[in-house]
Amino acid sequence: MKPLCNLHTHTTHCDGKNTAEEMILAAIAANFETIGFSGHSPLEGEDWAMTQSSMAKYIPEILSLREKYSDRIEVVLGMEYDILSDCPKDPFEYIIGSVHFVMKNGERLPVDMSAEALRLAVEKHYGGDFYKFSADYYSYMYQLAEKTNCDIVGHFDLLTKFNAGGAFFDESDARYQRYALDALDALLDKSLIFEINTGVIARVNRENPYPADFILRRIAERGGRVMINSDCHTAKWIDVYFPEAVEYARSCGVKELTVFKGGDFTQIGI
Repeated sequence: MKPLCNLHTHTTHCDGKNTAEEMILAAIAANFETIGFSGHSPLEGEDWAMTQSSMAKYIPEILSLREKYSDRIEVVLGMEYDILSDCPKDPFEYIIGSVHFVMKNGERLPVDMSAEALRLAVEKHYGGDFYKFSADYYSYMYQLAEKTNCDIVGHFDLLTKFNAGGAFFDESDARYQRYALDALDALLDKSLIFEINTGVIARVNRENPYPADFILRRIAERGGRVMINSDCHTAKWIDVYFPEAVEYARSCGVKELTVFKGGDFTQIGI
C-alpha cells in the first residue's frame, strides 16, 4: 500500500533535474492521484532556489499543465518556503515550510549542503558543539509557522542529514531530544501537517527517512497529521521508499495519513 499523493517535488525551475511535465508523467506512471509542485522560494545568493523571474514562469506552467492533465491526475501549485525567504505566498495552494540555514554571527550556515560544509560551520561558530548548533536550528523551527504561514512542515530534523551512525552527535542525547521535542510541540499546537520525507533515502543512502522515530512517535501520540512526500529532484524518485514509509509510520503509531485530494487535505487510514 502507498498513498497516491506526493506534494514535495522540484523541477528545472529550481534545482530539480526534470521538467514539470516529466514529473507529471512519472507520477501518472506510478499511479499517483495527485502531484504537487513545491519549487524553492527565492533566496538571494542561492542558485538552488527559484528567482523572481523563474517563479514568474513556474506559476503559469504548473497551472497550464494542470489543465492539460486534468483527466489523468490532480496537479497542485505549491511552494517550499524557506524561513529566510521574503516573497508573496499567493497564488500558492499550499506551502511547505523549511529551515535550510541557521544565521550565526551574520553568516548563513547551510544545514544540508554537505557534511564538510556543516562540520566547518559548526567548528567555526560553535566550537564544534553540535548540541548548541541544534538548539539554534530548532529555535528556527519554533518560528516556522509564523514566518512561512506553512501548511506542511518540511523535513523537520534536516540537520541530521549527514549524521548517520552518530557521525556528528548522539541523537539519543537528552539535550538534543529536548530541543527537538520542544519545537515539535510548539508546531503541533499550530495543527500543521508533518511530512515523512523519504528523499534522503535516495540522496545520501540513509536507512530511515525524516523525522526520527522518537519525533514521529510524539506526533502520533499528540494526534498530529502526517503525510509522506519524497522531496524528489528527479522523476525516478517520485515514489521512492513510499511503501516502506507507510510501515515506518505504522510502527511509530500513526494510524492515518494526510493526502491532498479534490482540492483539499484529507485523511486516509493505514
